[in-house]
Amino acid sequence: MEEGLSSLKQFALPVGKLASWIAAVAMMFGGVVPYIPQYRDIKRTQNAEGFSIYVCLVLLVANILRILFWFGRYFEPPLLLQSIIMIITMLVMLKLCTAVRVASELTTRRRAFTDNKDEEVKTPRKFFLDFDLQYFWLWSRFIDYIQCVLAFTVVAAYITYLLIDSSLFVETLGFFAVFTEAMLGTPQLYRNYENKSTEGMRWRRVVRCKLARLLLTTVLKPDASPQEESIRGRRNCHNPFRTSSFRVISIRVSGQVISVQF
Repeated sequence: MEEGLSSLKQFALPVGKLASWIAAVAMMFGGVVPYIPQYRDIKRTQNAEGFSIYVCLVLLVANILRILFWFGRYFEPPLLLQSIIMIITMLVMLKLCTAVRVASELTTRRRAFTDNKDEEVKTPRKFFLDFDLQYFWLWSRFIDYIQCVLAFTVVAAYITYLLIDSSLFVETLGFFAVFTEAMLGTPQLYRNYENKSTEGMRWRRVVRCKLARLLLTTVLKPDASPQEESIRGRRNCHNPFRTSSFRVISIRVSGQVISVQF
């Protein structure tokens, strides 16, 4: 009997570690996966009309705020890496969408020039440093988006540095990170309303987003230890639809509890 429990314990430990690694990897890359087919579709068709670049803005702001929140309220490293990976992904999406949109505007300008050879057709170029709110987040170069993100990050980081000791500020920062991400669907909904169509919005991306959210919001058996209770008491910033920061799979082997956090 004791030998059986010992072998089961030896088997459960590597399984627990494997489950922990799988959960961490799923946490880090799960939110990025839905945008891979969208990226391939835009690159293949050279048409980004069906995708709202304001989705990138929402996710960039939400994840930057989440990273800043980490300095005030520690949470698990996989969630921090998830934010970094999401920021990189959104910048890659922005670069592609900007290139496609500028190329489309150039093609339109050439056609207009061919039709009206006597008139010079000009397409206004928009830059971040123009500080023109009419063309906010509609700039002609990818570097302008980088400048905007860096400016926002520097200002937000400086304010966080000044007020990091304020519990009210840190909790407010976490709230805005959660609230911003909760509004993720709004830009795409407005784009579809403007176009009167969902063309370019892949249904597979919607399904993958839902599956990713389901993975993050699935509630498994919680561990009732005081340490975990204190962790779950912290504000959740990685998912706006979840009331606890972490969940734990608990496996009892010979009176011991092996916990896998994610």
